[in-house]
Amino acid sequence: MKRIIAAAFGAGALFGTGLALSGMTDARRVLDFLDVTGDFDPTLAFVLGGAVITTLLLFRPVLRRGRPLFADAFRLPDLRHIDARLLAGAALFGIGWGLAGYCPGPALVGVGVGSMEAAWFVPAMVAGIVLHRLSRRG
Repeated sequence: MKRIIAAAFGAGALFGTGLALSGMTDARRVLDFLDVTGDFDPTLAFVLGGAVITTLLLFRPVLRRGRPLFADAFRLPDLRHIDARLLAGAALFGIGWGLAGYCPGPALVGVGVGSMEAAWFVPAMVAGIVLHRLSRRG
């Protein structure tokens, strides 16, 4: 169990470092990427492109291993269709991202580097998560 926690911490630290170094903890950078008629900033496209290329190169070779290094089995989603819940969730995520300039990873890293905007965003994000979980119970 300690190895799993250490691996998760290491992966999160690497991801957070990448977000911080690429400037993705700055909501303005994301909002400027979405502002194609104003102060357009293509930085996010390069970050997303790097993530897509990494995934394309490594996803299948990793899955061929049979199992992860620190777990008994891979846990991949089994949904194979697009439904209303998926579309609504994607739309809400996109609207929130477009309004605030943050998604969960960069927001958490932003709090870690002292961003006041992220400090306001994260409690609202947590409240949304709690409300969603409460609504799923009922």
